[in-house]
Amino acid sequence: MCPLPTLPKTHHFCPSQLSLDPLGPAWDCPLASKDLEEEEGPWGGGAGLPPPGCFSGSWRHDVGLDCKGSLEEAEARAWTVYHYSLLQSCLQQAGLPETQDRSQVPRTGCPGAEVTLCILGSPSTFLSVLLEGGVQSPGNMLLCLSPAWLMKVPAPGQPGESALLVSKAVSFYPGGLTFLDDFVPPRRATYFLAGLGLGPGRGREAAELARDLTCPTGASAELARLLEDRLLTRRLLAQQGGVAVPATLAFTYKPPALLRVGDASPGLRLVELSGKEGQETLVKEEVEAFLHSEALGDALQVAVKLSGWRWRGRQALRLYSRKELGTVVDMVLALLEKLEEEESVLVEAVCPPARLPFPGSPPPGPELAVRICAVVCRTQGDRPLLSKVVCSVGREDRPLRHRSSLPQTLEVALARCGLGEATQVAVVRRRVKAAAEAALAAVLALEAGLSAEQRGGRRARTDFLGVDFALTVADRALTPVALELNGGLCLEACGALEGLWAAQRSQPAAREAAAAPLVETMLRRSAHCLMEGKQLLLIGAGGVSKKFVWEAARDYGLKLHLVESDPNHFASQLVQTFIHFDVTEHRRDEENARLLAELVRARGLQLDGCFSYWDDCLVLTALLCQELGLPCSPPAAMRLAKQKSCTQLHLLRCHGPPWPAPSLHAVPCCPLESEADVERAVRQVPLPGVMKLEFGAGAVGVRLVEDAPQCHEHFSRITRDLQGEADHPGIGLGWGNAMLLMEFIEGTEHDVDLVVYGGRLLAAFVSDNGPTRLPGFTETAACMPTGLAPEQEAQLVQAAFRCCLGCGLLDGVFNVELKLTRAGPKLIEINPRMGGFYLRDWILELYGVDLLLAAAMVACGLRPALPSHPRARGHLVGVMCLASQHLQALSSTASRETLQALHDQGLLRFNLLEEVLVPGEYEEPYCSVACAGPSLAEARLRLLGLCQGLGIDGPHYPVAHFLSHFK
Repeated sequence: MCPLPTLPKTHHFCPSQLSLDPLGPAWDCPLASKDLEEEEGPWGGGAGLPPPGCFSGSWRHDVGLDCKGSLEEAEARAWTVYHYSLLQSCLQQAGLPETQDRSQVPRTGCPGAEVTLCILGSPSTFLSVLLEGGVQSPGNMLLCLSPAWLMKVPAPGQPGESALLVSKAVSFYPGGLTFLDDFVPPRRATYFLAGLGLGPGRGREAAELARDLTCPTGASAELARLLEDRLLTRRLLAQQGGVAVPATLAFTYKPPALLRVGDASPGLRLVELSGKEGQETLVKEEVEAFLHSEALGDALQVAVKLSGWRWRGRQALRLYSRKELGTVVDMVLALLEKLEEEESVLVEAVCPPARLPFPGSPPPGPELAVRICAVVCRTQGDRPLLSKVVCSVGREDRPLRHRSSLPQTLEVALARCGLGEATQVAVVRRRVKAAAEAALAAVLALEAGLSAEQRGGRRARTDFLGVDFALTVADRALTPVALELNGGLCLEACGALEGLWAAQRSQPAAREAAAAPLVETMLRRSAHCLMEGKQLLLIGAGGVSKKFVWEAARDYGLKLHLVESDPNHFASQLVQTFIHFDVTEHRRDEENARLLAELVRARGLQLDGCFSYWDDCLVLTALLCQELGLPCSPPAAMRLAKQKSCTQLHLLRCHGPPWPAPSLHAVPCCPLESEADVERAVRQVPLPGVMKLEFGAGAVGVRLVEDAPQCHEHFSRITRDLQGEADHPGIGLGWGNAMLLMEFIEGTEHDVDLVVYGGRLLAAFVSDNGPTRLPGFTETAACMPTGLAPEQEAQLVQAAFRCCLGCGLLDGVFNVELKLTRAGPKLIEINPRMGGFYLRDWILELYGVDLLLAAAMVACGLRPALPSHPRARGHLVGVMCLASQHLQALSSTASRETLQALHDQGLLRFNLLEEVLVPGEYEEPYCSVACAGPSLAEARLRLLGLCQGLGIDGPHYPVAHFLSHFK
């Protein structure tokens, strides 16, 4: 709770009027349109010409706004011209260049193989989304200024659904650059978001375009109707989200089914009417009881309004004193006559003003009112995330609405009302965040129970909400009270505040755009759309650590065909086609690739791609792709990356240009196949050094060697113990047991996971590793995102990328292990597949990016739909558990079942890496246990406490030491 200090001098802070708007008897009767409730978006109005715009600019007007093959009537064209001028005015005010018309030379593109994020709506409402989309996915964020620029066509094989084609749009690029483009052939939308209005005119056209599409949509008329019903959403937020809402008395006529179920909510009284006439006695009794009820608390006024999608933005605000029983009853009875089925008349409390201390002696004047609106977005795993809070402040005796006052940050708004103490402002922000995220969670839970028809299509979802709040005092604590959901208006307010910073060229780097999480969701859903139904051949199933593959394939709608050596592998029952084929003898990869290609053709498989995440099968996969004509990095590049000494020796010869060259990151080494090679290597490679298997994986057999005798001893031991695949399956012994000796590099160890397409870096994720238990190199601990300074992080990313390019790895998802030394990054090895262990899970959890899906898209020749600068949503710190060190704990206090239960409760992240708990000299980690936190320090502290409680920490395995790098 946030106790309010009491000072002699106070200034009245009245946030209560935000969407209840003007006070006083002057506002009690219907007024002109300027005194109506806000109307969201320009598509909701009725037919007619657009309003006169306050546009003042020198932009060109002779641009090609006509869409070939689609003629607009004069009225519709006037709206198109209006929205184009509005866009230019918005760009001008933000200090951005005018839109360039390049429609005379149509863009071609690759329909069905590229991300196309399409928005139909007001430029002012969606400007923040459009600009952010231009940054995250250049050229793929499209604004349509007219429904005539879009066309629905029946989707083959999907009865009742249609594809949405874009013939003309304004394309957005980084730096606020925009272009008016024609598309021939039309681009196929992979995501559609419309500013929906439900009245006649363009709103109806937009609603029809959004219905029953094959591509994901972020809104639909059906969902809008639900969210625009104040009574329904208020009850939903109170019951499902535990969000505070104003005390409300509702008279409803034939309520919708969703209002007939569920328990009563505190402070919400629902009265179901059998008819609209003859209700005088019932209405008077209910209103009188409500006006005298404790639910109203200290409220002195009530508002009377209609609830239902028909009335959004089309009614005047009427406020009355609690003492005016007769007047309130008369108004309710008058409004009852206007009701249609599933509509309601609401009598709701006007939250009393919160009195906040104000330093000094303010001049006499009216109290202040403030509006708080929060934008919250759906992120990976359907989790809500608050992206921005914006406020507006004005006199309490004047109407305060969206678009009627300047947007401000929460800190500035509260300071102006007398609350400037940082800790208390932080408490308010946390409570607004919790309430806004709970509101979206409640909406998503509601939608999950709706049919596709009720949602307006199989792919219709709500991807963002705007929530308007009042602040009131409850138990001497500031409590946000949710008044209504206002998606477009709140988004527009956030964009206006961001435009203020942009126009001044002074936006701090830490200020994330309100639309950033929304655009990331658009890209993620677009990727799912592009990949649904793709036929992929997978080489090698992997073990228990790759069980997530089969769940993900089902969720993404991938059609997997598996080639696997084990005829009894559990995944054989989870794929479209299972091909039993021995892929363990890698000296025969070229022959096996030809045989597999013949099997694929004989079975008539029509493949879109072929890939592998299993170390042993990477070269075979590249050779098979070459045989089948499918996209992949060249086999020579895969061989080069697979053989560790070849990787280093090749990169040592890559001196550039360009500079910095990959040779800067390579480490001297010598391949070892005999004792003579060992003798030669100890004279060439500075000791101490590191000996490892040439084709190994999982750090098995990797050891620090101090001198020549240790080198000979370790070589003899590995040659004796690890001779073939049967000795230790899955670590590359099918390639032989040759070794290498490389120089030992001092420094901190890091993983860099890259997504590369067409030789261009699309995304990079850096994690830090803890110190290992020398002389072994089995991983002990890790954290993500990196705790390094931005410059050091960039050095690691560029070093990893340059090394991949130097080896010819131009397409794929790659894991690069490096050490950061005083002289810069040095390469340990390149794994030409997605990172193993916990890395895919952590990156998905923190960044919302699925490396498996990215790898599958590259395999299909599709550019992965990724944000250009993924942002971590927290921190993860984890520790590895080993059978040799934790057998007792893993069999009791930290058993598999216990860790899984803690994972399911959200107390830790548990990644099982091995099926069997068997100690051994050449062991790999059994599992990874991690904790999340808003900061690195907090996640680290939680993990340390958890490990102590579970028995993972101890003198033999000092977790605190392994986490010591993460500060």
